Order: sequence, then structure tokens, then C-alpha cells
Amino acid sequence: MEWGWLVLAAIFVAGHAQNNRNDGPRFLSRGHSFRTVVGDTLLLPCQVQNLGSLVLLWRRGPAVLTAASLMVTRDERFRLVDGYNLQITDVGPQDAGDYVCQISDRISRDQVHTVEVLVPPSVRASPESRHAAARRGGAAVLECRASGNPVPSVTWHKMVDSYNTHLNETNVRLADGPQLQLSRLERSHSGRYACTVDNGVGPPVVTEFQLQVLYPPEITVERSWVHTGEGFRAELLCTVLADPPAEVSWYQNSFPLSASERVTMSARGNNHTLLIANVQPEDFGNYSCVADNSLGRARQHVEVSGRPGPARFTSPPLARRAHAYTLAFAVDSYPPLDELRLLYRQLAINESFQQPGRWHDVVIPAPQPAGSLTHRVAHELHGLQPGAVYEAIVQAKNRYGWNEVSDIFQFHTLGGTHTAHAGELTPMFSTASHLREVSLAIFALITLVQLA
Repeated sequence: MEWGWLVLAAIFVAGHAQNNRNDGPRFLSRGHSFRTVVGDTLLLPCQVQNLGSLVLLWRRGPAVLTAASLMVTRDERFRLVDGYNLQITDVGPQDAGDYVCQISDRISRDQVHTVEVLVPPSVRASPESRHAAARRGGAAVLECRASGNPVPSVTWHKMVDSYNTHLNETNVRLADGPQLQLSRLERSHSGRYACTVDNGVGPPVVTEFQLQVLYPPEITVERSWVHTGEGFRAELLCTVLADPPAEVSWYQNSFPLSASERVTMSARGNNHTLLIANVQPEDFGNYSCVADNSLGRARQHVEVSGRPGPARFTSPPLARRAHAYTLAFAVDSYPPLDELRLLYRQLAINESFQQPGRWHDVVIPAPQPAGSLTHRVAHELHGLQPGAVYEAIVQAKNRYGWNEVSDIFQFHTLGGTHTAHAGELTPMFSTASHLREVSLAIFALITLVQLA
């Protein structure tokens, strides 16, 4: 390059001599600040009047890019267009800075263009696989390191719709900044997360992560007691949640079950079903739904029984008479009912758990076979006090045994100082009502066992 600098020196000397003989050169264009996007083509103007034999130079810092029509730089992206205008194609971040159009006489003021290169956002994700796994109760960190010019902003969202690949108003905004820190992880934290990086240059960049919260199996059963009868069917359903997925097996009275002509096991998603067709006496008993994964085991029990279902009261809570009340209830039982027992009592203001009051024990004749699963019973109670609140519980028996004691049912007779509106029962003893209901149910169960 030594010869190049010698040429430039000779040009400057000749230009200085020429400048002494003519009017000085003058820039027609002006210095300007340019903002351009990476990949674009940029044109920097440089127009001079009265240049004569002087030479125009383009410089960037100490580096000379052009001298007259001579391209000094070896970067093929630079070239002169329409005289001395400097064109840069495929602009990159490294092209930012000041560009000087200079007249070789060193007397005229230089023309300076400032170039700012706008860079669309880019992201470096951590973990690179964009998949993170942590145990329940632990912590997870997702990271989006963003770059670009201007400096991008980073926003985090939880993707609510697992099928939607675009951000919208249904997604939950969580935080701003390069890191999303999640602690005390629960099962609900599993799912898709997205960081959105935006600096106004080009479209925002959305990076998705999948967070997997690992936990041992959790089981819920649809019903802990399944009522059926010989020749009918029984369906047991348990819902298993686990990550990693659990292996589910069924047991009867602690013995593992296998599929057979009458026993079918199936799974659909998290729901696992055990179906017993044409129930036989040996099918009654306790069943277990057991789930195992690498983090633990869970078990839930279901009883398959031919005993009647619990009684459901169907009569209104407000009696139509002052001294009598028709108590109506329904009991589900595949075989005919053999016996019914009713316990009822009047609630007194001074009653307590230690002195619960006297129960009336009534044996109700079994209804005629209904020809259907549901047996409906109505029993007339006489000699009641007007304007009083009564409680009642019912138990039923078929050939498989007694059912569980029903929930406590309250009803109100007409008259007296305590009168309720139609369809409404005023709770006279709301204090410690839950404790009283539990104690009364236990007391009734003990009484019925003694009477059996």
C-alpha cells in the first residue's frame, strides 16, 4: 500500500496548488444522521462545487475508503454512486459510526455523516432446549438474554391456551426482564411460558419454554362407595394426576386384579375405569386404585356393595299441620328392602351434646318391591308439638345388610312462636351445629347397632 499513500500525497500537493489559482471548493450537501436497519442499503451524499483538480476522500476514522474515483477499501459492499455519493449495501452492525467526506486541500470543512444501525432483536434462551423440569416445591429459572439496537425489552407470559401459538389477552403477564424465577412450584405451574423480545425494529421475537413440574401420584375417586346388585354392573372410576405419568393397577381385597370376561380395565387420559359386568356375590368387597411413578405411590379405596344406598329425604321442611308430618324419602336398592328404621326427636332449646334429648325409634314396614332401583317411602308422624323443630335419620336394610345412616333432616311443624315461611326452615340451633350433627349421627348409629 506504500504506492497508494504516495499517490494520495501527490494528489494533495496538486490539489493545494490548484486551490491557490481558483475559488475554493464548497459542499452542496450537508452532514446528516442516518438510521438504517441491518441488511438495508444506505446512500451517503457528498456533492461539491468548484472542486477543480482537488480530490474528494471518504474516511471512516483513520481508514481511507475512497480517493477520487479510486476505491481504497477492499470491502466490496462500498462503492461510489452518481459522482462521489458513498453507497453501502447489506449494512451490518459494524458499519455504525461517523463517515467523513473530505476535500484534499485540508482547508475546507469536512462533511460528516453519522450512521446508526438498527438491529432487530435476537434471543439466547436458557435452557437451550427450552424445556425445564423441577420437583414440586422446588424452583425453576427461565432466561431470555436479548440483544439488538435499541436495547430490547423482555416480557414474560404464561400461555393459558395450550393449543394457541400466539400471544393474546388471555395469556397471563408475569414479569419483565431477562429472567423469570418461579419458586415453590405447584402442579398448576406446569405448562408453556413465553418471553417476548421487542425493540421496535422488525417484529417481536417470541420464545417459548415448556416447564414440567414433577410430583408423585395424586388420586381422587368418583365415588368411594358403589352400589350394585347381583346380575347388574359396577363401574369404578379413579382420576390419577402424576408427572412423570404413573402406572395404575387395581386390587380387590389386597389381591391384584386381572382383566377377564367380566372385568375390564381402561384408561382415557387421567381417568382410569374398572368395569365389572354381571356382578356376582364374590365381586362385593373393597377395591383399591393404586398409582406408582418414580417419585412415589398413592392409593384410594372404593367399596362395591349390595347394601342399600343412603336415604334421600324428599319431603318439604315445612309441615302442613301443627301435630303431624309426612316424612318422605327414597332409597336405592337392587334387591327388595327388608326393613326400615326411623329415629326422630324434637329439638329443645336447652339440648346439648351431653344431654342430647330422647329419640323416638320407629320400625317402618318395608315397601312393596318397586320393580326399579329406587324405593320411595312415606311415613306419617303423629302427636307432634306445634311450632317445633324436629330432626330425623333413616336406615334401610336388604339381604346384604344395613346401609349407612342418612344425613340428619330437619322439619318444622306449624303454629307456635316459631313459624317459617313456605319452603324455608329457620335454623334454631346454629351454634355448634356441625358438632351436634356428628354426635347425633354417631349416637343414632350406636343405637341402631344395639337394636339390630
